[in-house]
Amino acid sequence: MKRPICGAWLFAALLFASIAARAQLNIIPEPQHVVVDRGSFELRAGERIAAPADARARWIAGFLRDAIAAQTGIALKVATTSADAPIALRIDPSIKGDEAYRLDVTPSQVTISAADDRGLFWGVQTLRQLLPVQRVANPGIPAVHIEDAPHYAWRGVMLDVSRHFYPVGFIKKLIDTMSYYKLDVFHWHLTDDQGWRIQIKRYPKLTGVGAWRTDAEGRRHGGFYTQAEIREVVDYARQHNVMVVPEIEMPGHTTAAIAAYPDISCSGKPAEVLATRGGTDRVDCIDKQTFTFLENVLEEVMALFPSPYMHIGADEVPDDAWADCAPCRQLAKTDGLHGEPALHGYFVRHIQKYLARHGKTMIGWDEILQGGIDANAIVEVWHDDQAAQALANGNRIILAGPFYLNQVAASINDRTLQDLYRSDPLAKPIYMDHPKKVLGGEAPLWSEMATPTNAMALLYPRLLAIAEHFWNPQARDWPDFLRRVRVQEDWLASQDVAVGPADKDIVDYHASFDPLYKRWRLSVVRGFDDIRMRYTTDGGQPTARSPWFGDVLDLYDPVTITVAPFRGDWQYDDARTFRFVHNLALGDPVTFATLPARQYTGGPLTLTNGILGVADMGTNFSDGTWDGWKGGTMDASIDLQQPTTLHSIDARFLQYAPVGILLPREVTFETSEDGKHWNIVKTVAIKVEPNDTRPQIRNVTFSSKAAITARYVRVVAEPYQPADGSGNGWIFSDEIIVR
Repeated sequence: MKRPICGAWLFAALLFASIAARAQLNIIPEPQHVVVDRGSFELRAGERIAAPADARARWIAGFLRDAIAAQTGIALKVATTSADAPIALRIDPSIKGDEAYRLDVTPSQVTISAADDRGLFWGVQTLRQLLPVQRVANPGIPAVHIEDAPHYAWRGVMLDVSRHFYPVGFIKKLIDTMSYYKLDVFHWHLTDDQGWRIQIKRYPKLTGVGAWRTDAEGRRHGGFYTQAEIREVVDYARQHNVMVVPEIEMPGHTTAAIAAYPDISCSGKPAEVLATRGGTDRVDCIDKQTFTFLENVLEEVMALFPSPYMHIGADEVPDDAWADCAPCRQLAKTDGLHGEPALHGYFVRHIQKYLARHGKTMIGWDEILQGGIDANAIVEVWHDDQAAQALANGNRIILAGPFYLNQVAASINDRTLQDLYRSDPLAKPIYMDHPKKVLGGEAPLWSEMATPTNAMALLYPRLLAIAEHFWNPQARDWPDFLRRVRVQEDWLASQDVAVGPADKDIVDYHASFDPLYKRWRLSVVRGFDDIRMRYTTDGGQPTARSPWFGDVLDLYDPVTITVAPFRGDWQYDDARTFRFVHNLALGDPVTFATLPARQYTGGPLTLTNGILGVADMGTNFSDGTWDGWKGGTMDASIDLQQPTTLHSIDARFLQYAPVGILLPREVTFETSEDGKHWNIVKTVAIKVEPNDTRPQIRNVTFSSKAAITARYVRVVAEPYQPADGSGNGWIFSDEIIVR
């Protein structure tokens, strides 16, 4: 009776040891099947890596050799024959499954087997994750048997390079990290309202004009990729098992293209590249001339990207996009097209047919469903409720909406690492019931507020949860995943990748004024305790050697301060500038005839707190620096507390036309001794340009050489009234400055 008991105990002990050993593996995504054995394979300098004779396999072997050398310092050789090579890469047709591989590590041999070179490369990436992150004297690889294959074929990351431009070096580093975690599709969002980023030789103005925009401060932003750089990135991605899918937006989000070639729009009127986030009502016209232009563009794009897919965007086209377009109305009449969705559908189907003739499958955001689309198109779903329509129509889909990682749609605080890991949107019945139609998913990073400075910290570590879901959705152990993430963060740091917080924004700012102490306070909530807020007051950009503060900086004198978060020498986010100004009305009470909108006010002292707002791509109108009135008059009176000698009154107003914020048409300045009887000192008429989409701040001023004495000042701003009677816009003001 004792021997079976001993045997049971031995089995249990071995099982526990295997589980414990497996717990020390740090692979992301977690492989489908793992058995950990005893011992390890010790790497020794000069040993050989054997690979099949074809060029791709030998490149993979060289990649493994270089990766081992970089991580461990041990130099290996790629062998011309497999005899006696302790590390071997093998093509084995018996291994089933697309991208599948088998990795066997014993104390004497490492073997990676796969049915094709894609699986072979993924096996190499797994082997790299078994190497020690830090260099050690005798690096070993734990003995293990792994059989692995992805659950989803489409494991994508989308990067928007239109709203902010990213250099080629950044793109390559992103591809490096994607490939390390077996993400295999790089969706390159190359064009939008805010910039055209790809060289088209037939239309040089697309990059000469469309790649550049000017912000409210007169600064120029932009850049583009030459065709040689595009080919370089595409080939680099191919080497790393990543397919590059370009996106050329049409018929909407095309302001940058229209700025370069106005004739492709319905009106033919000039346009400027959009300098704000959001979009415009400028769209491609549905006529022969515009289709010829787009087909010529696509011809050059297709020649650069061997991918069988072409993404055309086709999202967020305004409801009345073609209402004033005579050729479009005639087309609708001739073809019996009813309403804007039908015209949109006509446009999309025309482009789809053109792409199909050239061997490309069209992808579009889920708005392509609105006008009717055939089942050959692939639908990228960002509105979750559109998935059912796409699947019912027979379309294959890529799920993107739940995986957004940008700050506007899903800040780190709103979509944490744990949120992403514990939820699995692809496990919903609607997707599970259509396994052949669900290609996989994609994590988009839109760049209204993402830049080359902070993008990696917005992606990582959260992208690791998404990578694991796409590869192995059965992985569900949150504590073990978090343990593995901590090890991967060390590896990412070794690759000079700035890893962001798991559950907080990198930094949140709040500027305030205390009227009792006449003190400004800049408060921050830091995503990491060791972040140092470096700052300058001379107009320069902070560096790792600038003075710093932690959570709070108190200021008693007017100053312009530029602040950026650093961890060591790494800048983790773009610098923010705060302007605190002198004002004779500083902290004085304000009375409104009509209160500002509840969601757009910083409190009773917004207009006298000495804190100036900003207007740029990342403008947040509810950040407490602005008061906003919808459609009505702004009528603000300030009690200076005592008769005061003054020479000027400045009222600052914002224009941000894409969201309906417009300059007032008229501003009146008044003064009073008692707050009841008012003296108009100046009325200023303003020419409002409702089609000017640039973010801008206008200083409207009354000034007098002769001193004026008053206890009360008043500013009355009348809203702009559109000629079409469509309703008055918003008025936004951040400060009334008395000097």
